[in-house]
Amino acid sequence: MKRLCLPLLLVLTLMLSGCGQNAAAAKYQDFAEKLLQKETLSFTADVRCEYEEKTVSFTLGYSSDTEGSTVTVIAPELIRGIRAHAKAGETSVEYDGLILDTGPLDDFGLSPMSALPVLVEAMKTAYIDSVWEEKGEYAALLVPSDNMNVQIHLDKYTMCPVYAELVSDGRVAAFIHIRDWT
Repeated sequence: MKRLCLPLLLVLTLMLSGCGQNAAAAKYQDFAEKLLQKETLSFTADVRCEYEEKTVSFTLGYSSDTEGSTVTVIAPELIRGIRAHAKAGETSVEYDGLILDTGPLDDFGLSPMSALPVLVEAMKTAYIDSVWEEKGEYAALLVPSDNMNVQIHLDKYTMCPVYAELVSDGRVAAFIHIRDWT
């Protein structure tokens, strides 16, 4: 009897763990569909970007509407107020004639100011490679392009994003802590 129960218990455990993954995937898919339908979005993020020789950190505000998206530097104070505007096919940076050049994080043009628009676009349209539950959060691995992966974590109860990593060519280029998601 014990020999029969052990394999059945193992099969039941595997089936139940698969159900959890399917539930997480369904929850993420629902989140992505709702995000795609939103006309406006805003949040604040602490962004740490890793270059080969240096690390830079910013607090950025993101907002979007039907006209496009805007990323605004909140910190560091020295460059507070610099904005990057993005519409389909065009980008501009403005602040009383000041130019902010942090340099690209990868060979494909990812920069600290483009990290949030890249993240939002990935959450809306990227291929969902896998979804799982981890430490009270849903996590998803998204593949927006051949050279980029995005790992996003959402609060399990509010379904608001709380953390993300942008991985370019196998290297984490940006760590993003998200708050004030509306």
